[in-house]
Amino acid sequence: MAIERVAVIGAGTMGAGIAQVCAQAGWATRLYDAFPEGLERGMQRIDAFWDKGIARGKTTPEQKAEWSLNLETVNDLAQAVSDADLVIEAVPEIPDLKRSIFAQLDKLAPSHSVLGTNTSSLSIADIAAATSKPERVIGMHFFNPVPIMKLLELVRHDSTSEATIALAEQAGKAMGKTTILVKDIPGFATSRLGVVLGNEAIRMLADGVASAKDIDTAMVLGYKHPMGPLALTDLVGLDVRRDILKNLQSSFQDDTYAPHPLLERLVEDGRLGKKSGKGIYDWSSGAAEETSLD
Repeated sequence: MAIERVAVIGAGTMGAGIAQVCAQAGWATRLYDAFPEGLERGMQRIDAFWDKGIARGKTTPEQKAEWSLNLETVNDLAQAVSDADLVIEAVPEIPDLKRSIFAQLDKLAPSHSVLGTNTSSLSIADIAAATSKPERVIGMHFFNPVPIMKLLELVRHDSTSEATIALAEQAGKAMGKTTILVKDIPGFATSRLGVVLGNEAIRMLADGVASAKDIDTAMVLGYKHPMGPLALTDLVGLDVRRDILKNLQSSFQDDTYAPHPLLERLVEDGRLGKKSGKGIYDWSSGAAEETSLD
């Protein structure tokens, strides 16, 4: 089946980025959010990204104009998904919220459409159980910033059909992504590895092994990581990383996944990373600057 129309549910950082790459892929894309201000912020993010690309000479005003024609905002869920071949949900990592949305998508989206959920750790089978056709549900885990990051982690649960997987792989290729296919196991592949590395880096920081900058530099230069684990934790969000660790701890009944107390304290203090202006680093200048954790 060819993809012609896509609906993205949720206009936050991830949803806006997903809608952007869908529009750039040439699909008629509808971006939905329950809150008008959310839609406005999402479109502002997309517009700013395109303008930055033009300023850097990576894209042209003509491309922006073409892509903009592919993108439409709507505040009615039924309208957003009425003729979609692919629906990608990108709302916050709240299981009940995702299940509620998928129960609605089951009734509102065309029977042929594939339903993707952008989650970094939640059970795909649990989300799919809210629908009458779990075979058309698949995890589509994008990475931030979506327009730049090349990986798309596809997550199949026991009932996901081969046709659903094939369409999701086709979508990923059209969006310029490299896809990997993993089983529906807590943390999948990327989140499980990423949060463990980040949690250990925070433990090293708390133990005084080295500064945050030096720990990150060790992984960037010593292991060719594009970004250090502490800076990445700030980019993803300390609260997001903490919640994934707690999910793994509960799912596997294994306290080795328990969030380090320093991570818990920073989240409690509202230091969530780049999105709040301060986390492990201070981001107020727009770049990661060393800061006190006291």
